[in-house]
Amino acid sequence: MPQPHGKNYDVIIIGAGISGLVCGCYLAKGGMKVLLAEQHFKPGGYCTAFKRGGFTFDAAAHCFGGYRKNGVTKKIFKDLGIERRLKIKKNDPSDTVITPDYRISYWADIDKTIEEFNNFFPQEANNVKKFFSFLLNPDPSSFSRMRHGTFKDLLDQYFANETLKTLLSAPLLGLGGLPPALMSAFIGAKLFSEFLLDGGYHPVGGMQALPNALAERFKELGGELLLSCPIKKIKVEDNEVRGVIFKNGGFASAPFVVSNCDARQTFLKLLGSKMIEKEFYLKLKSMTPSISNFIVYLGLDGYFKSLSKPGTTICSFQHYDLNRAYRSIREANMERYGGYMYYVSQDIPTVLAIIPAPYKNRSYWKNNKRQFLNSFIDRLEQYSIPGLKKHIIYKDAATPQTLHRYTANYRGASFGWAGTPSQLALSDFKKPSFVKGLYLTGHWTTHGLGISGVVYVGHDIAQMILRKRRNVINPD
Repeated sequence: MPQPHGKNYDVIIIGAGISGLVCGCYLAKGGMKVLLAEQHFKPGGYCTAFKRGGFTFDAAAHCFGGYRKNGVTKKIFKDLGIERRLKIKKNDPSDTVITPDYRISYWADIDKTIEEFNNFFPQEANNVKKFFSFLLNPDPSSFSRMRHGTFKDLLDQYFANETLKTLLSAPLLGLGGLPPALMSAFIGAKLFSEFLLDGGYHPVGGMQALPNALAERFKELGGELLLSCPIKKIKVEDNEVRGVIFKNGGFASAPFVVSNCDARQTFLKLLGSKMIEKEFYLKLKSMTPSISNFIVYLGLDGYFKSLSKPGTTICSFQHYDLNRAYRSIREANMERYGGYMYYVSQDIPTVLAIIPAPYKNRSYWKNNKRQFLNSFIDRLEQYSIPGLKKHIIYKDAATPQTLHRYTANYRGASFGWAGTPSQLALSDFKKPSFVKGLYLTGHWTTHGLGISGVVYVGHDIAQMILRKRRNVINPD
């Protein structure tokens, strides 16, 4: 696509993921001249879809949360005017956790969800209610108390029963890539409240409808969107952003640049390590990315009896040791992991099945992809969907290498940086202090995880830039 060589903008955004699109919409709505450049041929990042074998598959994300009446996603989509462009269906139940001994669902009616837990764990009935109430209506001081603790610490404050704690934590291993003993209490609490207690929202027609609606709105507001347009460098002079250099050598100027891509790529490649303060460079090099995923895509000959309810995300575990499961993934022993998440589409008979996976290298996945795919299908048939294989007419999988290739996320990371307490809310990952005019948005900022999290960060970064511009225009 032709690139706007020599043009001047108020803001240039690199990456049309959900956070970049939300940020761009707010900046354009605020009257700024905005260019959004995306390396891929479609917007959305992990929220894209693709067609294979006559089927349409969500690439990675298949639903989102925070869409209740006062939820952050709901408020921002309504404010931007895209709510009316989307037909959103809430799946009920949104999620179901299945183990050899339990089957517990998360319903739109919170009391119904609490009742299910209480039927299995009557001795913890009061604690379940208190825990869910806390997650949905936390007092302001609770956030600071969770700043340095783990999700296990938070669970220990409410519950004594270890099996119950495992059942509450199991979905978060798939949603955030960490067991409760390693996951930040704040991250775990937000994932739980936004994806389990208020989750299961899905755009009719597939996830691609969401970034498409945001992109359409961005252009209506006056923004310029360029697809298949990779950026080579962020140009900086005297520690101030001047614009971006395109991969083909073209240049566009702007006093503000927002990166909605991998933080390492932003700082080490687009900015350059020479521009980074030593202390921040050492911090960046020591940061741990989140785990990646192995994603299976199955096209079926139709809906059949043993399939789970379309639209409900199933979290299945054959054991209760989440620490063992995490170690197994780090060691690339997916058989020993003993769990997975899967989702049957409501729009077309497909299955999206996901298991955390290590990055490894290209030759490793080239040699092992087919084996892992077939093994995964065997486990789905054995533990969840009897007779599955005779209904499959198309099958394929995305490896961590695939995710890296399409998103450029460091080591194919599914959730930005790993959501540990030490990697939570680091200010330099939203607004680096050593370069004026550079901002980051999205899940690599350490401030947001999941769609509702990056939607919030996109809004927040836009407001920071709009306030900065107002202060320049009206210094008094």
